[in-house]
Amino acid sequence: MMSSTQTLIRLHQTRSGQAHVAWLAAGGLRLPCRIGRGGITHAKREGDGKTPAGTLRILRGFYRNDRRLPPRTTVPMRPSRRTDGWCDAPGHGAYNRLVRLPFAHSHETMMRDDAVYDVVLELDWNHKPRRQGRGSAIFLHLMNTQKGATAGCIAVEARHIDRLMRVLSRRTRIIIP
Repeated sequence: MMSSTQTLIRLHQTRSGQAHVAWLAAGGLRLPCRIGRGGITHAKREGDGKTPAGTLRILRGFYRNDRRLPPRTTVPMRPSRRTDGWCDAPGHGAYNRLVRLPFAHSHETMMRDDAVYDVVLELDWNHKPRRQGRGSAIFLHLMNTQKGATAGCIAVEARHIDRLMRVLSRRTRIIIP
């Protein structure tokens, strides 16, 4: 069942001694996830490998239509394009924004060779107002196959993403303590 009501996702770090191992609770779901290698921070900086604390909204999403069907969700989704990139160059006018490739400045490619961005949700971290150097490309995406840390994003296992997407909407709030 797809939801148009507000869903709260609460992120919880485990007590495993590994800063990047966490779980999230969304409605009746409780799913393992991974966060930044440095854990959670209240003072996010570009490249610090930490997940920002706060309450985040989902703005939109992308999916690889060459690898999967679109997720069933009320979140606005569109297929990723080979020309999609994300600027992570502090000081550039397009910092923390979708850009068109080729792009001469530091960026991420949204159509990655691995499956990590086969489903990716843009979160509103450092969106409005955008502050240079306060972190870019904070997404909810798929976990890497080694189940390792992210660079600051939230990652869930691919086998769980469709169940999670069904309960998400633009009214979802992700609470990171």
